[in-house]
Amino acid sequence: MTKTTQLCTFFLDNLFLGIEVENVQEILRHQEMTRVPLAPPVVAGLINLRGQIVTAIDLRRRLELKPRAYDPLPINIIVRTPDETVSLLVDEIGDVLDVSDDDFERPPDTYRGGVRELIQGSYKLPNRLLLFLDVDKVVDFTVMD
Repeated sequence: MTKTTQLCTFFLDNLFLGIEVENVQEILRHQEMTRVPLAPPVVAGLINLRGQIVTAIDLRRRLELKPRAYDPLPINIIVRTPDETVSLLVDEIGDVLDVSDDDFERPPDTYRGGVRELIQGSYKLPNRLLLFLDVDKVVDFTVMD
């Protein structure tokens, strides 16, 4: 019997990416952020989420993509990890998709180095490739150092 996984999908630059739905707490429009002096460049700032201070990670920087244009403003995907709650800044939200393990493949060979460590694999969809991110590694700044 084929196992399926539900992924929350989103767009960054020209990439179509997904993370497991059970890691997603909520999705918010752009939030005001407070810069953090001396933080790693991937940390865009801190947001106040109903009294909870949450680190916002610039996913473009984390995946070594070109910087985002000023408009449109990024969207926050609030994700829970075993250790913390963080915000991933993305360009646009997609749908929640059910993907089959039969369509899962290793990360494409075109991704090398540290970025490849952040991608668990890919799903071949009828009209595009969906990259499956490893949220735990994305929020672990020791990966890709």
